[in-house]
Amino acid sequence: MQSHLKTKLRQLPNKPGIYRMLDAHGVTVYVGKAKNLKKRVSTYFQAARRSQLVQVKIRALIEQINDFEIQTVASESEALLLENQLIKKYKPRYNTDLTDDKQFLMIRLDPRETLPRFCLTRNRTDRHARYYGPFAHSSQLRTTLTELRRKFGILLQDAKPKRLKNDSWQLYTDLRAELFPHPNEVTQETYQERLEQACHFLDGKSAEWLGELKSQMRAAADQRNYEVAARVRDRITALELTVKRTRKFERNQTHQIASIRSVASLQACLNLSEPPDTMECFDISHISGSFCVASMVQFRQGRPERKHYRRYKIQSFVGNDDFRAMQEVVGRRYLRLMKEHKPYPDLVVIDGGLGQVSSALRAFMEHQLPLPNLIGLAKKNETIIFSDGREPLQLEHHHPALRLLQYIRDEAHHFANAFNAELRSKRLKESILDQFEGLGTSRKQALLHHFGTIEKLQSAELQQLTEVKGIGPIIAKNLLRFLRATRPSSKTDCPQIPSQQWGQQHQ
Repeated sequence: MQSHLKTKLRQLPNKPGIYRMLDAHGVTVYVGKAKNLKKRVSTYFQAARRSQLVQVKIRALIEQINDFEIQTVASESEALLLENQLIKKYKPRYNTDLTDDKQFLMIRLDPRETLPRFCLTRNRTDRHARYYGPFAHSSQLRTTLTELRRKFGILLQDAKPKRLKNDSWQLYTDLRAELFPHPNEVTQETYQERLEQACHFLDGKSAEWLGELKSQMRAAADQRNYEVAARVRDRITALELTVKRTRKFERNQTHQIASIRSVASLQACLNLSEPPDTMECFDISHISGSFCVASMVQFRQGRPERKHYRRYKIQSFVGNDDFRAMQEVVGRRYLRLMKEHKPYPDLVVIDGGLGQVSSALRAFMEHQLPLPNLIGLAKKNETIIFSDGREPLQLEHHHPALRLLQYIRDEAHHFANAFNAELRSKRLKESILDQFEGLGTSRKQALLHHFGTIEKLQSAELQQLTEVKGIGPIIAKNLLRFLRATRPSSKTDCPQIPSQQWGQQHQ
């Protein structure tokens, strides 16, 4: 057995949860649930058990296992729900159960009905409806609905209430009208009270009713009426299983597992010795050589780690040179990590082709830094460029490894562009007021703080300008003329004086 598997087995918790068995390519081949993860998962790696196996399918599964991942949950019910979701998501080749599209049952309540009924469903298809669940134990759920009808007098899916002339409703027109203890004729308001009591129970407020039932069970047992006590016990069990809180496994949890799978897939495609759990990606952004900036984003286990994002202003030159810019920021980043004794990422991704990758490579050589795993992603054909001279790699469009690289590349691109736009906006504001003589830093800041944007400042009237601290009547009058002249498509009664002329007059 591999050493890393021995370490993971020793660290397994004695808790319920699910486990995923992975093959050498990081593909999920089996998903299972366990009351005790440590005991259950360990059995797959016991040599004695392997020799005793008779079933060919299980022997084949064990031979495929190269690694495993786990996720702990709060109860066996949660494990069953999560197992169902993951089997449907990954469709492992060695799972035979739960591979169809059948989902666990939920309770659906449509508030648009005059007398809402408690219905069973497997899918959330109506955003207006209210849902409870999903519930892992379908038989106990059906028992619970029967108990709810008996206890609170609510309607189930099979009911077809009839409207009466006096604005009341007849719930049943058959024998059920006599079977159930509650009045069969109700007003809408009365039924709404019943409904709220039943919903209150499903929301977890069940202690009082369960207490009553447990008292009945004990009383029946004390009277040696064991059959009655057993029936009440079964009702209690069904109710407790139904209202027991189970977490909803939302998309972010399954997405996290999918991200880990993509990381494993990327490891296989790039032939890396370890999974690239930490990745950093660089991008350069400029507008025709102006406002040249760079970004670095970091992913951990396939997901953005935004608190570690960084952005850079280019310091070594002015102009348009993506290669020099890339060399500068890559050198700055990893020179700093080395000086601070911080670990390198498992993989460095460069947004660009061979030229950008070569520039990043020069940065490590220039500063005599250790060389990490380094690749580029050329956008034209989404080709992976290797820094070690290997032939470029082009994956299928929907390959999980490529999708992960595109994700981190696009994130770096958007982050760089946002920084570029921020600098351009700031520079635009500063440059316009810089052309007007007589405004110091404090007055510029006061104007921008008062009006918020340069557009609002350019639309201001004379009186509004004088309301700003430090702007007297003479400065306000001259500033108004200047702002009118620099406002786009300005149409005023003031003479239009080109900004260049104002610049010459205020030199």
